[in-house]
Amino acid sequence: MRENSNCFVVLAVFLVFAAGAAAGAGVRAVFDPLRVAPHIFKLHFANERVRVLDVTIRNGETPPLHGHPDRLVVYLNACAWLETGSDGRTFMQSYTIGDVAWEPAVMHGGDSSNVVHDCRRLDIELLEGAPAGDATR
Repeated sequence: MRENSNCFVVLAVFLVFAAGAAAGAGVRAVFDPLRVAPHIFKLHFANERVRVLDVTIRNGETPPLHGHPDRLVVYLNACAWLETGSDGRTFMQSYTIGDVAWEPAVMHGGDSSNVVHDCRRLDIELLEGAPAGDATR
């Protein structure tokens, strides 16, 4: 009985944090990849509009729960990994050097990576409230 109540408390705390993540930067900082997984994420560049993370994912690593805003991902080497979809089916994701992908905001982590070999990329995160800028420049 006590184990069930402990699980309920943990779930309630998680839901409060997850709901607050949408409301405040302070809570988002709790799930910042630089803070929770410095062995994977390194700050490469930052200003008031973007933040660039240098990311190296190795086979078998288990990144903790963390979140990303909308971002552009640039792959620095060929890499591939197995991923399980929401339908439970496993499929291969693969990119070659120089590939660029748009990734919407996401909260994820807690699963061991199934990387074929080290995957190195740059995550270019768009910061909230940053002006859109002039696309013609």
